[in-house]
Amino acid sequence: MMDEDLLATNNKKGVISQAWTRLSQCYQGVVDKTVPWRITRWVAALLLIAGFLARVLITQGWYIVTYALGIYHLNLFIAFLTPKMDPAMDFDDEGGPELPTRANEEFRPFIRRLPEFKFWYSITKSTLVAIVCTFFECFNIPVFWPILVMYFLTLFCITMKRQIRHMIKYRYLPFTHGKPKYQGHEDTGKVIGSK
Repeated sequence: MMDEDLLATNNKKGVISQAWTRLSQCYQGVVDKTVPWRITRWVAALLLIAGFLARVLITQGWYIVTYALGIYHLNLFIAFLTPKMDPAMDFDDEGGPELPTRANEEFRPFIRRLPEFKFWYSITKSTLVAIVCTFFECFNIPVFWPILVMYFLTLFCITMKRQIRHMIKYRYLPFTHGKPKYQGHEDTGKVIGSK
């Protein structure tokens, strides 16, 4: 009798585990299909944020959730603007990849700490979580919202000022618009230097 119960429990765990694995694979497949659709993804994310803000404005509540979402999005944006190998933290000369600091140095591409797709994905997930939070009254904490707005704007200005100073100091631009395009020699397929 005990062995039958144990076997039935193991079979249920196996079925649940297989179903969860299959569901996560289908979800990952859908997410992977959105990779080439950059503009569509961002329009959908902005519409989702606009829907969240419309819900907050219509219901006149959930200001703490909105503030937390804004701070999280600000942190994601800063990570998106920051290079993966931060030159401010480069205390040792190991010869790893770094940003060029002089005009005569070799061109090195800008690699973000937070890639664009992960930036979009995190914004979308966090906005969905915030929307779900607006359906629970326990998250509707009464606050004087103008103070939160002023604090967020102050935090945004201070953070962006620091980030812009960092960009100027280490001479990098995290956007590709307006950057010179470097073109190498075309590969002709000929082997050079063979004797």
